Amino acid sequence: MAPSTISDLPIGPAPVSVKYTKLFIDGQFVDAVSGRTFETLDPRNGEVISKVAEADKQDVDVAVKAARKAFDHGPWPRLSGYARGRILLKFADLLEHHFDELAALETLDNGKPLDLVKYVDLPMALRLLRSFAGFADKICGKTVKIDGPYHAYTLLEPIGVVGQIIPWNFPLIMFFLKISPALAAGNTIVLKTAEQTPLSALFCASLLKEAGLPPGVLNILSGFGPTAGAAISSHNDVDKIAFTGSTDVGKLVMEAAAKSNLKAVSLELGGKSPMIVLDDADVDVAVELAHLALFFNVGQCCVAGSRVFVQEGIYDEFLRKVVDRAKRRVTGDSFQSGVDHGPVVDKQQFDRVLGYVEIGKREGARLVTGGCRIGSRGFYIEPTIFADVEDYMRIAREEIFGPVMSVLKFRTIDEVIQRANDTAYGLAAGIVTKDLNSANRLTRSLRAGTVWINCYHVFDPALPFGGYKMSGIGRENGKQVLYQYSQVKSVVTPVESPWL
Repeated sequence: MAPSTISDLPIGPAPVSVKYTKLFIDGQFVDAVSGRTFETLDPRNGEVISKVAEADKQDVDVAVKAARKAFDHGPWPRLSGYARGRILLKFADLLEHHFDELAALETLDNGKPLDLVKYVDLPMALRLLRSFAGFADKICGKTVKIDGPYHAYTLLEPIGVVGQIIPWNFPLIMFFLKISPALAAGNTIVLKTAEQTPLSALFCASLLKEAGLPPGVLNILSGFGPTAGAAISSHNDVDKIAFTGSTDVGKLVMEAAAKSNLKAVSLELGGKSPMIVLDDADVDVAVELAHLALFFNVGQCCVAGSRVFVQEGIYDEFLRKVVDRAKRRVTGDSFQSGVDHGPVVDKQQFDRVLGYVEIGKREGARLVTGGCRIGSRGFYIEPTIFADVEDYMRIAREEIFGPVMSVLKFRTIDEVIQRANDTAYGLAAGIVTKDLNSANRLTRSLRAGTVWINCYHVFDPALPFGGYKMSGIGRENGKQVLYQYSQVKSVVTPVESPWL
């Protein structure tokens, strides 16, 4: 790992140019109604990449009108599922053709290492798209045997105009996580990108147009939450809102949806996931899994295993080895091969993370490695580990969303169940043990939407994902997500023969 005392990290020029910076509405790239733009920055050095059109309420109105027209009168909801699926599969082929360009654009705008984008983010995005394209012609209702001389069945129909708001930590994955099932089910969309990372979604819009998506079906707005995001959430002609982001903002989205037209809401929100290491675990395996659970994507993950509970019998050995592992992370230019620790996304997040480091120190946690800025440009932070963390400390209770690990000691399984569940969140959890009985007991006791046993960060389009408690409402992925983008209509007709 590059030491924090160096003056600058060697940052090279970006090997990609920006082509699309305007809003995408009704099949065209257009300026914002106000003409305003905002800057998107390179997290590697804090320099301006480009100026992007800034959407506000007026642009949301225009985009929703286009989406409503496309839904009420356009071909997309009326196409066969097979026809919709073919367009989405063609879109996937175009993405593969532009794979390197899109990966470089994602690295430039988000700061995550190019290796990570090429081997994790883009392949997962393609899997999401192709998986739900395959579902498009398999969305159907069922016949129901009811009492009396009636024939009854259900229809699954698209819900309508869907508003979607995505975060900045996985821009491509989140884009496809949202649009793939919604489009497969026949909906039209108004999507707001995160203001920090608007570029990859706008690039994708150009490819969707090339793939043959009808105008107005997908509209993409770059803008800010209090203006564009709020306008989407409260718009009376939006039938559903799907949001991924912080719990605090999720509450605002839900409130706006309720106060407008009581639109359907699905939320994927924050987390403070426990990673539980029992003393029968292989310590070296546990260290690698805990390291992955927290430091993957520089800790900017809603499921990050930021509370590492280690049983007292192996606590000291684990702590020594997990610190050594953190020190071996490779920091550098995100475009260089082999780099696995890039910058956080922007100055605001940089200040937030370092602020939590200071909070941890003040509260009495023991800083055993990291905690400092790396270099003088960009938003790089050392991999940071606190030991002897107590449950009441803010670093153990609040979502930091950065490369800060808290290690806590526990004695018994009963104790760790109570402590792990003592949180407002319930998104994910990890367990490291060789004992099947312990794993089963913990799995059934932890209040979390996903539990990983002897692994972490394993996702699949077929596997439902979402949280308990204040980590959200509803699920992403899995066939059932299609029901969240559909209305169920019951149809009953009489039959002449009462015994049929």
